[in-house]
Amino acid sequence: MSDPEAFERLFSDFASTAYRLEVRTAYGVASEDVPFQRYLAGEDPGIQWLQPWLDLMSEQTGRGKRVSRVRVVDSPPSDYLRWEIVNTPHNLRAGEDIRYLTRSRARKIGLPRHDYWVFDEEFLALLEFGADDRFLGFRLVADATAVAAHLEWQKRAWRHALPYARYVAEEFADGCADGFTGGFPEGYGA
Repeated sequence: MSDPEAFERLFSDFASTAYRLEVRTAYGVASEDVPFQRYLAGEDPGIQWLQPWLDLMSEQTGRGKRVSRVRVVDSPPSDYLRWEIVNTPHNLRAGEDIRYLTRSRARKIGLPRHDYWVFDEEFLALLEFGADDRFLGFRLVADATAVAAHLEWQKRAWRHALPYARYVAEEFADGCADGFTGGFPEGYGA
């Protein structure tokens, strides 16, 4: 399904929990194209492009709902993942809990190679992408066996993932030693 409004409704209509596993090295979302290119050019793209999401997350977490993610990252991270890392403080301030897991560790603990959201531990949204990393849409699944498998992967990922501050201090800095010299433009992501 490629209905953007239906996808957005998932994030306003869930009752208590929304969890995502992110395993890709890039996400082709049209609203991010220009800000991402500005970031790559060493400019601060601001957060206007992200503000609608941040407002929605602030509203939902303000109601006591929990939104969490585990992001699987390479060492060093791709340009896109590096950009996500420097933007994470905005998401955290909006109430999301985002943690990081190295790709090698994700493989060791048997995580799937696809992105998904689980809502209220009852149904999942499998995210679909094209060969060019463009987000194509999602497929809702309510099958109890499939949901249970994804919940097990969620628990496994969460148990091994590092909170953002610890990841940045311990892993991101080390990954950057492999040739990456940029990352946090002055004042950006703060």
